[in-house]
Amino acid sequence: MLKPNEMAAVFMATALLVCARPAIADTLEPPQDPAVVAAEVEAFLLTQAQSWPGAATVTVTPPRIGRQPACEHLDTFLSNPQLRSRMNVGVRCLAPQPWTLYVQAAVGIQGQYYVANRTINVGEALSLDDLTARDGDLLRLAPGVVVDPSLVVGHIAQQRIAAGSTVRSSSLRDPDSIVRGQPVRTEARGMGFVATGEGVALESGAPGTMIQVRTGSGQVVTGTVVNNTTVRVLM
Repeated sequence: MLKPNEMAAVFMATALLVCARPAIADTLEPPQDPAVVAAEVEAFLLTQAQSWPGAATVTVTPPRIGRQPACEHLDTFLSNPQLRSRMNVGVRCLAPQPWTLYVQAAVGIQGQYYVANRTINVGEALSLDDLTARDGDLLRLAPGVVVDPSLVVGHIAQQRIAAGSTVRSSSLRDPDSIVRGQPVRTEARGMGFVATGEGVALESGAPGTMIQVRTGSGQVVTGTVVNNTTVRVLM
């Protein structure tokens, strides 16, 4: 049994502890609201999806905040800027106390893409009548599937495209492009003169791209594709 003086000491210690609890609580920073983080991620991904021709939907997995303190300035970022159906979005706090976490989200973009309605053989030009629109999630398609036919009508098939299959930009080439191995006209411009010659393309390239050409003398030069017959050589 405690003596009177011992009981008094216990009472005083308990009283001090009870009084100190509010002061300790006042010094603790409030935790970050997960809903605020989720809203930031959703808004960020919807902004990223605006460049796509379709209706975007974003579903954010509830973030695991842990003990991170509330943030006054959140910054969202992607380690890979390419949108995909499953994303990990980085969220960092810039102030008052720095921290970083990653939030998972599912992204969908419902829109139109195009398939070939007939078999298109190598060397054939693509027309609008060769394409049929389909609806689907654009992010679940292979890279380069055509979603804007105006960008590829008139292009030449580099590969056989089977009827019913998706049309990909990598299977087509610009009609003004140069194909590796074809004869080309070289053109060099300088102060007050234009020199022309002939050569063979060592690379394929669309207008505006740089390719190498072997000239008639055997020299390899670099130039810019002007059209499907001409390369402007660098001086």
